[in-house]
Amino acid sequence: MSAPASPASGGGRGSEGAEPDYRFTLANERTFLAWIRTALALIAGSVAVLHLVPLDWAPVMRMVVGLALAGLAVVISVHAPLRWIRVQRAMRLQRSLSLSVLPVVIAVGVALVCVVVLLGTYQS
Repeated sequence: MSAPASPASGGGRGSEGAEPDYRFTLANERTFLAWIRTALALIAGSVAVLHLVPLDWAPVMRMVVGLALAGLAVVISVHAPLRWIRVQRAMRLQRSLSLSVLPVVIAVGVALVCVVVLLGTYQS
């Protein structure tokens, strides 16, 4: 499944441990790219709420939803590459993978945005 690390492969942080099965490396990369797509979708939603969609909401509600979506995108954009590196390193060192708090943070954030959207819709 995995090849041992060769001494000639260098001593950098990315080359420590054994090379994991390429399928796991690619799965890790796909997960990273999925998080980045999610961040892009949140940014698109933020721009739409703040600048494109004509909503009859109070300006404060629009600002809260738009900034919340942008904030979630920033959290994902910062956390996704760190998670990708951590998972890749754990696979190379054959350690167990730690749980990520990112799905919980994003789920709570999206739920709060949904509440604000409902409030904005029914108060207008």
